[in-house]
Amino acid sequence: MRPDARPVAGLSVVVLGGTGFLGRHIGRAFTALGARVHQVSRTGTALSLDLLTATPAQITELIRSTDAEVVVNAAGRAWRADEEQMTAGNAVLVERLIAALDRLPGPPVRLVQLGSVHEYGAGAAGMATGEEHPPAPVTPYGRTKLAGTRAVLGAARDLGTDGVVLRLANVIGAGAPEGSLFGRVAAHLGAAARAHARGEQVADLRLPPLQVARDLVDAGDAAAAVVSAATAPTAAVTGQVINVGRGEAVPMRALVDRMITLSGLRVPVTEEPRRPPSRTDVAWQRLDITRAERLLGWRPCRHLDDSLRALLQPAASPEHPPPDAAANAPDRKEESP
Repeated sequence: MRPDARPVAGLSVVVLGGTGFLGRHIGRAFTALGARVHQVSRTGTALSLDLLTATPAQITELIRSTDAEVVVNAAGRAWRADEEQMTAGNAVLVERLIAALDRLPGPPVRLVQLGSVHEYGAGAAGMATGEEHPPAPVTPYGRTKLAGTRAVLGAARDLGTDGVVLRLANVIGAGAPEGSLFGRVAAHLGAAARAHARGEQVADLRLPPLQVARDLVDAGDAAAAVVSAATAPTAAVTGQVINVGRGEAVPMRALVDRMITLSGLRVPVTEEPRRPPSRTDVAWQRLDITRAERLLGWRPCRHLDDSLRALLQPAASPEHPPPDAAANAPDRKEESP
């Protein structure tokens, strides 16, 4: 965090999508620093609200009731949703949230919107993509997240909304959803560990082609960036898009192989061609994260192996513990699997 950041202790923070993968990490990060965290989801929390159907007036009332100083939008649709559902969760919801914030009296509430690296589309091999790169998303997810980003930037420009967009790399860590590649592999390795403990044959891990490289960010590092964005001076971040990643492209086949190694299991991997061949695959993504360090005082600090171990923890079993960390960790200077 920046040395001139406002204190986190006592800050009232509303986290939309607070029981989701990222929402949980963000809530814990604020809570650990003494913030008053209000997690919002459809069910299971003190603040229950169906954000996909709530009106701006209902959202305004919820935020007002918490005396919120910061709203983090970790809600949205990604996995197992069609483009219409993604539009509702990633674009229309953001527009209603902006309208809700505009109704609030008093000083502007800081809005931290979670964007996505997929808003950029393909990066140039060997090059880092900065925030000034023209977005050219190739997936429904990327297109709808970009619409949300543009809504926040337009509101900051035209309405005076105190909004900032964190454009996140692919997030990895404990609790990653099974719809993601990382969650899918972890779930398979968990099942493989249980099969191995029963003396049964371990099934092959069947995946789509993995000839791609992606920028990644640990969920805890992403949460730390959210805290920094929530507390940075208004002049530094309002109306900004800020990349949050590791600043490197990690080959996905190497990542999967590393997960298997860390699991301590022997699991064959089969890459199956897509039918029909995908036209939306992006071969290379690496983010330029210098703006995050300059504006937020943030850099990633967690080693990728630590992220993978946190993701794989449910796969470990007493009969088949993961190998020793020191014996299997790659050179720390490489920061790659």
